[in-house]
Amino acid sequence: MRIIDFRLRPPVGSFLDMVMYSKIERSAQMCAGLGMTLSPSAVAKSEEMMLREMDAAGIEKGVVPGRVSPGLGSIGTDELARIVARHPSRLAGLAAIDPSNRRAAIAEIDKAMHTGMKGVVLEPGFLANPMALDDARIYPIYAHCEDRRIPVLFMAGGNVGPDVGYSNPEHIDRVARDFPELRIISGHGNWPWAAQIIHVCYRRPNIWLSPDMYLYNGMPGSADYIAAANGFLSERFLFASAYPLMPLQETVDTFLKFKLKESVVDRVMYRNAAELLGL
Repeated sequence: MRIIDFRLRPPVGSFLDMVMYSKIERSAQMCAGLGMTLSPSAVAKSEEMMLREMDAAGIEKGVVPGRVSPGLGSIGTDELARIVARHPSRLAGLAAIDPSNRRAAIAEIDKAMHTGMKGVVLEPGFLANPMALDDARIYPIYAHCEDRRIPVLFMAGGNVGPDVGYSNPEHIDRVARDFPELRIISGHGNWPWAAQIIHVCYRRPNIWLSPDMYLYNGMPGSADYIAAANGFLSERFLFASAYPLMPLQETVDTFLKFKLKESVVDRVMYRNAAELLGL
């Protein structure tokens, strides 16, 4: 079986300054709350150990999202490109974009695509001056990505802003409505609004769903996500571990125990991601 992990942050460079590594005890508590234990590579902060764990888990490639956040840590396009270039057969990068200045953001997107990035990441709720996904100031950026067929990953669920309203699927629904050819990925699956985002995905065929860590240990909505993956979302559902917050082997093993149709497993574990990013 071939596997693409759609959310993997390696223990190297500026990732180590991010809260997920700098406060590893916090990450361990989050992982335990989801019924698992951190990977040894995450605890040791070892990239080589992570690659060996990827091999053991059957993960062919990890999709590495950048980040721009004054609170959680940041990694720029140039550094991310260097990290990916060291392991081009194992990693694919998504450049983080700060949408606060549309001209600078568009220039950064074009630069990112020239450096080999496979798409971009927008997390406007994490900015010093948070914005919702459907803030009108971001719309020129969406138009630019839509015209150039650049996939956009949103941090759309979990703790994505100052309050729970930032993860409300109404925001992503409006963006998908206004840019129907923009390929959108809902990272963290707009959790905890599982039923609502599934309905939005039913309405908007340009949204891919990646609930990653919120599928496990009986989290509310997890059964609904799997039901959608077995049904109309089978070609727009993406497997992701959210490493280092989740262990690679245990996450893969647990995911494969979900009651997924045999015809769906290859799509959600590999083909959907490969087709979406052109891997």
